Amino acid sequence: MKASRGAAPARAALQPLRAVRAGVLEIVCYETGPAQGAPVFLLHGFPYDIHSYAEVAPRLAAQGCRAIVPYLRGYGPTRFLRAETPRSGEQAALGADLLALMDALAVPRAVLAGYDWGGRAACVVAALWPERCAGLVSLNSYNIQNIARAMRPERPENERRLWYQYYLHSERGRNALAADRRALCHLLWQQWSPSWAFDEATFAQSAAAFDNPDFVDVVVHSYRHRFGLAPGDPAYAGIEQRLAAQPPISVPAVTFDGADDGVRPPAPAAAHAAHFSGPRSHRVLPGVGHNLPQEAPRAFADAVLELVGRAAS
Repeated sequence: MKASRGAAPARAALQPLRAVRAGVLEIVCYETGPAQGAPVFLLHGFPYDIHSYAEVAPRLAAQGCRAIVPYLRGYGPTRFLRAETPRSGEQAALGADLLALMDALAVPRAVLAGYDWGGRAACVVAALWPERCAGLVSLNSYNIQNIARAMRPERPENERRLWYQYYLHSERGRNALAADRRALCHLLWQQWSPSWAFDEATFAQSAAAFDNPDFVDVVVHSYRHRFGLAPGDPAYAGIEQRLAAQPPISVPAVTFDGADDGVRPPAPAAAHAAHFSGPRSHRVLPGVGHNLPQEAPRAFADAVLELVGRAAS
């Protein structure tokens, strides 16, 4: 099997890391580039970590950007500040975490870029707080969940791609994730990026982030809440209510699909057009699966730089 563009052995761990108290979390981030550079937040998905951006972040820093790469809630060294805080994985929580991190770092406005869970967080902030978003890069286009429609099935060939979500709806699936999170996540990496020949060192580097004590709780809640099978954290009810209206994204956006994405196959750009009221460019990358920034770092970084340049001009 040939590796897709950008596939490479594991790079050195992203260091040093910085811990920031933000909202209900102590969020641990990697940061690179000049402190006064154009800020960019790079947001990973499930089941990945900050090393998805091991090649993207240096490219951005070399062009004068301040690249900030946080571990999401439930991953790596990021921790909840209080034991009683619900271990929610809902979309509103992810968006609130990103906004709180921007506030804690005193970043008034930034380009937000991500995929999967991280792309969802970026979409939430772009849609609800557009004044904080200078531009959006998002895999799978409009990534805000429509929970009211969650029980409407897709075509069978797409439903089978979501087996892991249905698996985690059951206690059997939860027990499997708790018993061997690496095995389940390794399988998802293979299925979601079938043309990416990652090596075991690359997987192991990211899999260390799954040892977070809240990983299982946050992941299981995420996949149950999006189907209306688990209540949300009341602290985010107002945000979820706003997201239920499927608010449009008005900021400049570059959206991607990977042609080989094993969980979300490419959709025509027109399929999401109604959700973007601002300028948007949509691109489908051949030979790329679900972990786009690690599989195609140059294309991802170039999209970010395009939006940084647009914001500056």
